[in-house]
Order: sequence, then C-alpha cells, then structure tokens
Amino acid sequence: MPLDTGAIAQGLDAPLGGDRYDGGITPMQALGTAASVGAALRSVREHYRLTIDDIALATCIRKQYLRGLEEMRLDELPSRPFVIGYVRAYAGVLGLDGDRAVARFKLDSPDEDRSLRAPVGVAREGDRRLRPMVICGVLVVAAFLAWNVAQRAMSKNEPRPNAGAELAVSGDKLPTSLAKGPIAVGAPLPAPQDSTVPAPYVTPGMQPASADGSATSASAAKPLAPASSAPAGAPFVARGAVYGASPSQSIVTLQARKSVLLIIRGGGGTVYFARQLASGQAYRAPQTPGLSVESSDPAAVDVFVGGVLKGPLPAAQMVVARLAD
Repeated sequence: MPLDTGAIAQGLDAPLGGDRYDGGITPMQALGTAASVGAALRSVREHYRLTIDDIALATCIRKQYLRGLEEMRLDELPSRPFVIGYVRAYAGVLGLDGDRAVARFKLDSPDEDRSLRAPVGVAREGDRRLRPMVICGVLVVAAFLAWNVAQRAMSKNEPRPNAGAELAVSGDKLPTSLAKGPIAVGAPLPAPQDSTVPAPYVTPGMQPASADGSATSASAAKPLAPASSAPAGAPFVARGAVYGASPSQSIVTLQARKSVLLIIRGGGGTVYFARQLASGQAYRAPQTPGLSVESSDPAAVDVFVGGVLKGPLPAAQMVVARLAD
C-alpha cells in the first residue's frame, strides 16, 4: 500500500516540538544545524514518527542502505552517484529540499574518489557453463597438438625405402653409384602363376588368334594332354595357342612341354613377350636382331628351327639368333 505522506506535508511549516530542537527551528533548518545530513534525515523521520520500513517502501531503497546513510557509514553504500540519489529521494519523502540535502551531503562527504563502485551486497555470478567449455577447448587443442607431434616423430623414425632392394627385385644389376642420375630399369616381371590355377577355359569352336592376327588350327583350341618328348628332327605340331610372329616371318619356335614362364627381351632390355605358357603352347620368335629368351625351366621348352625339333632350350638365358645356328 503506498505511503500516505499527507501528515508530513502538513507538519513542514510547524516548528519541531520536544527536546530535539531548540529555538523552534523547522525540519528544513535541521539540514544546516544537525551533525550530518544523515542525522538530519533521521531526526526528521523520527519527528514524523516514520520507520525505516516506511521510507524504504516509499523510496524503493534497501533498508540497510537507509540505515547506513543515517549513520554516515558510506563504506557500506554503493558508489557516490547512487548515494546522492538516495539522499535526494529520502529528503523528498520527508518534504525537504532535495538540492539542499544533496549540498549538505557533499559538504559532509567531499568527493575524493570519482571511480564507480559496484553496489554492496550484489553477488557477482558468472556463467557456470563457461569454465567447463574453456577446459574442454583447451583439452581438444592439446590433444590435436600432441597427435601432430606424434605423427611427425613416427614419420621421422620410419626407414627410408631401399632403392637397391627394389632394383634387385626387378632382376637388374645394381649401379655403382645411386646418386649419379636416373636409373634405367627393365620392365616388371609378370607374377608367377599359381600351380593350383586351372588351365584357361577355351570355348568349343573358338580358335585363339596368334600375334599376327591369324587364327590357329582347330586342334589348338582343344585342351590337350602335356606334350611328350619327341625325338630330334620331328616336325612342329601346334598343341595349343601359338603366339608371336607368323610362320613366314619366324625361324625359331619355342614350344612348352609343361607350364613354364617364357620371356622374350630386346637388345635394350625391352620386354617383347612375357607369359606363363601352358603345355603345348608355343611362341614364334620374329627375326629381330638382339632378341634373347629367358625361361624358368629350360628343359621344359623345345626349340624348333625351320619347323624341325632341334632339342630342349640349352640354358635359362639364350640369344635367339644362336638357337638357329
């Protein structure tokens, strides 16, 4: 319920009674005669029989601030601008001149510190979620940095690839110096055929083509038993697919008795032909100078010169031109 200040307004012009003031001074004159502005406000409040609760209800100021103002305990009050507003509001409720009350307050308490202070009794509470979020962010950044450092350390400790080992796998000789420029290596060797892999399926009636595009005989398309060892001077009989050059462009023909790896290289190491021949399959070597033949099992390869069997391949590596001698 709003405070009724009618009684205060009616008693402003009447002299104060009792033993509080001598000489019949008015409440307004008490601002100049009291020991302090706080004491003057308290004496006028008591003169009108008002309590601190009445003043707090009328001014919306905390009771602890009003008591501190009456007793001039300014260290318990907020910053100076707030206190000046409290003095003005307190004096206005009592019917006093607010400007004169503020002037008396400035006289009692000179302005020595102009910095603002936070209101007393107000708790400063920050966002409780901020601290866990900051901690989580720091942990994530630290984990990321540690992971990068670990990756760099592991990459430095990894052994570098051995270029000499790679060259040895390809079958070429190691150069005397690996730092003198680019290294020429031969073509990669085909992977060895697994012994458990069955023979390729040949559709009945389909004839495999030779290297010159001509079809082989119908008998070559049929799966045959492994070729048996024939006596020297026996004519060449196709028992499987025939690769390489045409008969008119070839003198030396190599035929497999059983599954064997056959590689034909040129003079510069270029691979002309590399295949795992099945039993009965053959290769017609073209009349190209510098060709050489390599075989995983020379005894399993028959050499035909001019269509006549000369015998097995003499060695694992041979020059094709010497086979025709």
